[in-house]
Amino acid sequence: MNGEDRDNDGAEALARAAEYGRKFRAGRHPLHPDAGADELRAAFDIGLPDRGRAGADVIDDLIAAAEPGLVGNIDPRFFAWVMGGSHPVGVAADWLTAIWGQNAGIYQTAPAAAIAEEVAGRWLLELLELPVECSVGFTTGATMAAFICLAAARGEVLRRRGCDFGRDGLQGAPEIKVFVSDATHASNLAALGYLGMGERNVVPIATDDQGIVDAGALGRALAAHEGPAIVICQAGQINTGAFDRFDEIADLSADRGAWLHVDGAFGLWARATAGLKELAAGAERADSWAVDGHKWIQVPYDSGYAIVRDSAAHRRAMDITASYLSEAPGDGRNPTHYNPELSRRARGFATWAMLQALGRAGIAEMIERHCRCARLIAERLAAVEGITVLNRVEINQVILTFARFEGDGEADALTERVAASINESGGFFLRTADWKGRRVLRVSVIENETDEDTAASLAREIEQVWAGLRSK
Repeated sequence: MNGEDRDNDGAEALARAAEYGRKFRAGRHPLHPDAGADELRAAFDIGLPDRGRAGADVIDDLIAAAEPGLVGNIDPRFFAWVMGGSHPVGVAADWLTAIWGQNAGIYQTAPAAAIAEEVAGRWLLELLELPVECSVGFTTGATMAAFICLAAARGEVLRRRGCDFGRDGLQGAPEIKVFVSDATHASNLAALGYLGMGERNVVPIATDDQGIVDAGALGRALAAHEGPAIVICQAGQINTGAFDRFDEIADLSADRGAWLHVDGAFGLWARATAGLKELAAGAERADSWAVDGHKWIQVPYDSGYAIVRDSAAHRRAMDITASYLSEAPGDGRNPTHYNPELSRRARGFATWAMLQALGRAGIAEMIERHCRCARLIAERLAAVEGITVLNRVEINQVILTFARFEGDGEADALTERVAASINESGGFFLRTADWKGRRVLRVSVIENETDEDTAASLAREIEQVWAGLRSK
């Protein structure tokens, strides 16, 4: 294939993908996958060709193989997990990101990418009302954002005790204790594991029925530990949506010289609204924050932000240096100073585009609408006999249980049957979880286009399904 043929082949593949993308986003698709693992494996496993194939044909085959296994999280009827819907403007910017093919590791390899992150990071701090001196690392999601923030925390709490982690690692270092709620998200525990903290050094703190940490218990646990300490609290518990008491926890952390980290994957966005920002009051006093972009501001996957007050600690934890990674006067910041990847996509373009597309008012309107939807669902179902709303619905999360009578031993099974019946109908996508020893139906309202009419339809569907099951 000569150069002209290759150009034409690439252009046809791009055109095919763009046309399909327009039609796909304009249409309505199944919420649930149509194919199982064996069928998908057969569709994809068509053999490795000896010779390359026409690009447009490859794209057609990819679409045909993938479509039956797609999950409908871009649909307003998707309530299963806290997963945003990839706004079309963000998708368009993400397409451009791939087309431009920039390696956003350092400024010199991708100046536009570096400056887009620099500017978008500053806008994020403005929107979330966090200290202007913070540094922002653009990463894959809140799990990696937690890893970055807690890496900075690990190095800094040791530095305060006279230990140079960069030189000596954890060998011979004083024992670090990490204090987390007993309802912390699994991603925080994963990040601590990656950082070599060890389960023995993670101290779970009791929480109430909403998953809010007991500040008194935290204070006593901190007082019992003489060494360096890290505290992790939550803005938006994954099941209940609850917020820890940040001012109280910040006081306790400051008294002990502990690093305070906020898991704010979706809940921290409450600070971008006038009506909900008080829920996260005091969170600005923390030392670091992990936030997702592919949740409430609808940036395409993968998008997360590691925000650290002490930019020097952030850079000490993440910096990659080598003689060929040079800097020149007038360069912008090197993104790799703030995340662990040297070769990566230019994530800042899509975030920049989404912040421009929605603006302050659009982000606030969407978040507040989603929270109204959650309250509508909770209020309607709380009035139905046999349905219990277990959480105080403050933001976008609702958790429900179903029982025919008080102490019904089949309550967990009934909750599962409600979820299965709704999912089998194909009208909505829901999932269950365990919460405080009970099986619950989780409703997460976070897709961009979900509105009160959709929420009311879901509430009616749940009520009707429950009425049918309850009468049997």
